Amino acid sequence: MTRAVGIEARAAGIEAMNVYGGMACLDVKELCLHRGLDMPRFENLLVQEKTVALPYEDPVTFAVNAARPLIDALAPEERARIEMVVTCTESGIDFGKSLSTYVHAHLDLPSNCRLFEIKQACYSGTAGLQMAVNFLLAQTSPGAKALVVATDISRFALADAGAVEEWAYSEPSSGAGAVAMLVSDTPHVLRIDAGAYGNHAFEVMDTCRPGPDTEAGDADLSLMAYLDCCEGAFRDYSRRVENADFRESFGQLCFHTPFGGMVKGAHRHLMRRLYKAPPKEIEADFQTRLAPSLAFGKRVGNTAGGSVFVALAGMLETVAIGAPMRVGLFSYGSGCCSEFYSGVVTPESGERLRAMRIPQALDRRHRLTIEEYEMLLRGESVVRFGTKDAELNHQIVPDAWPVDAAGDRLVLDAVVGYHRKYIWI
Repeated sequence: MTRAVGIEARAAGIEAMNVYGGMACLDVKELCLHRGLDMPRFENLLVQEKTVALPYEDPVTFAVNAARPLIDALAPEERARIEMVVTCTESGIDFGKSLSTYVHAHLDLPSNCRLFEIKQACYSGTAGLQMAVNFLLAQTSPGAKALVVATDISRFALADAGAVEEWAYSEPSSGAGAVAMLVSDTPHVLRIDAGAYGNHAFEVMDTCRPGPDTEAGDADLSLMAYLDCCEGAFRDYSRRVENADFRESFGQLCFHTPFGGMVKGAHRHLMRRLYKAPPKEIEADFQTRLAPSLAFGKRVGNTAGGSVFVALAGMLETVAIGAPMRVGLFSYGSGCCSEFYSGVVTPESGERLRAMRIPQALDRRHRLTIEEYEMLLRGESVVRFGTKDAELNHQIVPDAWPVDAAGDRLVLDAVVGYHRKYIWI
């Protein structure tokens, strides 16, 4: 595979990565049975659990808790080279103040940092990564590092449960989570193929957040836009990258995953359009090159901006990588913007990712009962967008409060004059 003409072979990409899946989860099958949803349609979601954000968890706590293990692993001189902090989210907590300021403060990062936030629906994480990579490739500050964190949560209201069919089937798959990525010129986890990317974008009202705590959309339209973008972005990638072949160029594939069934549909769409592949070949290829990427997504649900990187982490956790391998990544954000890009992983990539012990952290989450979940959906204790003053009840779900914490978990404690106050537990 030949990369885009004129791109110098400088290294940049993900040095270290971690996925944080929160403190509580819900069995999705139990929820679907409770809601009386159609079980064959539920099974197409390919989701087993979803993370449920507790009232004292917000996009800041998810972001910081994802990033802290990466920062703690750095030597002081390495931490001093972090010169950019980018938060990527559609779950912002203020129209002006960026989450990155809180993340920067609670990770005790250097003051000479560029701090900002990106919002472009579920595409935001890829936008942040590409911005950081291009900052490094520009060599304006040789040896610098960037911290990119995609963090999103979904909060539903009980009053809406089952009221709209699209809502009923998005509730089981809408999760919460954060992916933190340390981006540098020593890309131990993923070396981005510089200049190898394809974009596809157009205006569409498929899903949106018209109010700070409101989600709306057209599920069928969103699926059609996703399929169009997957094909269009790959065709643009092929225009830029000589000899690019969807079947042959990539050992593994990692797609934005609203739910596994959508990923399966997009893969089937491309295999039919590009190769007129028969069903058995399509299914075998999906099981080999895409199913491994669902390992974490099926446990946390749709994490929006971080979803494609949750997929990358799932693939690295479950695939035995014996030699350097090229991975194809597809990112989609409603509204819409999409990108197909690629990078190289090695045996070291899997070793470093598995050292983060992500499955074990997911296993430690409190498993909510339906009663606890619906109590949380009533929302009386949730700190909503624009809250001026609040105190958090950390015992709202007593069994969810960690008894083995060692001062390494950040939670929201209060809001005073719009200023969010956090504590380590």
